[in-house]
Amino acid sequence: MQPLKTPIRHFLLVIPVEVCAIVSAGGAFGAEPDGDAAQALAKKSNCLKCHSIDKKKDGPAFKVTAEKYKGKAEAEDKLVKHITTGPMVKIDGKEEEHEIVKSKSDPEVRNLVRWIISR
Repeated sequence: MQPLKTPIRHFLLVIPVEVCAIVSAGGAFGAEPDGDAAQALAKKSNCLKCHSIDKKKDGPAFKVTAEKYKGKAEAEDKLVKHITTGPMVKIDGKEEEHEIVKSKSDPEVRNLVRWIISR
């Protein structure tokens, strides 16, 4: 029997690390979002300027957003796209570009979205 070649050995070692990364990010098993990290990113990204958890400001309350997307499989992906692409939104009857979340980290952005959806 020949010893394992490097690519196979590498594959066997890398998979567990990648699985751990997905699980720690909460993506694979729907883990509870890290509320402290989500709120810190929301504050850093100025989300709380236009949104609050339970009261309407210029934008809808996170509870209203959570209710809108409750039980919808595409909710997380739609909200990630919304906060990372800067679509046009109506504020007081005029259109403005929605601010983009201040993170390039997909796990951080998805944690924020899962936190919003869990309100």
